[in-house]
Amino acid sequence: MTDIIVTSGGQVWLDDPHGLRQVPLRIETESEVRSLAVELVAAGGRHLDYASPIADVRVDPCYRVHAVIPPVAAMGTEITIRIQRRSPVSVHQFGSAGEPGASRLRLLQVAVADRENLLISGPTGSGKTTLVGALLSEVPASERIIILEDVREIVSAHPHLVRLEVRQANTDGRGAVTLSDLVRASLRMRPDRIVLGECRGPEVADLLSALNTGHAGSMATVHANSLQDVPSRLTALGQRAGLSPRTVASMAVSAISWVAFLSRNQHGRHVSAVGRLRISADGVSVEEVDHRRPQR
Repeated sequence: MTDIIVTSGGQVWLDDPHGLRQVPLRIETESEVRSLAVELVAAGGRHLDYASPIADVRVDPCYRVHAVIPPVAAMGTEITIRIQRRSPVSVHQFGSAGEPGASRLRLLQVAVADRENLLISGPTGSGKTTLVGALLSEVPASERIIILEDVREIVSAHPHLVRLEVRQANTDGRGAVTLSDLVRASLRMRPDRIVLGECRGPEVADLLSALNTGHAGSMATVHANSLQDVPSRLTALGQRAGLSPRTVASMAVSAISWVAFLSRNQHGRHVSAVGRLRISADGVSVEEVDHRRPQR
């Protein structure tokens, strides 16, 4: 099981390798659902109210809670709880030798050993952060890794991890610490590798800039529906930071060595495609490669 979902109607759903399924448990009223959401968010040190109707927070090391209340959630309070692993996953555990994508997974292992920068993409629940944690466990113990996340998710066995998390603004709208702030702060912390848990906004510009000035072997994840969708996703994120498509293309092609796409089916999660970013007439594109490691 990876997710528990509580709907505005009080229904409870579970997500496991077989997909979503409703369970015979119900929260009777909207007031009770909202109270549960507020209590869960407060347990993680953040607030959920009319001024801040959306919250994403870690509760205990193994639970990430996302809650939305009215008026943003038009039909009533919605809660999604992501259940995270307590122990790290190895690359071997992520994908066995007979699994589809195993050869692509080995390619990523070599890329980590060669200190090449990786962008791991895929839809929600495809195993992006799990794979990043597994790959980080293979980084030499002498290296210092700075992990930047909105909410702590990445689990790794590496002995020298430094974790930075964003901070929500207070009730006066002050004191917020963004992912862009964390990227800039990490550069002053003597990192060997920088890991951005998820590229989802203007922080992509700070990350690409950092990767173009050193810190080889870094990683990031991004949501995408296919490998071919990654370039447009990067372009859109870069535009939020005021970058033109051509600038995003130039920075991304220089900074990112490999793009991997993860997918999920009834057999589990696997690396379904690997490619390299290229500059094209429209900005940036991606060229898929097979399991053999081509010359750059």
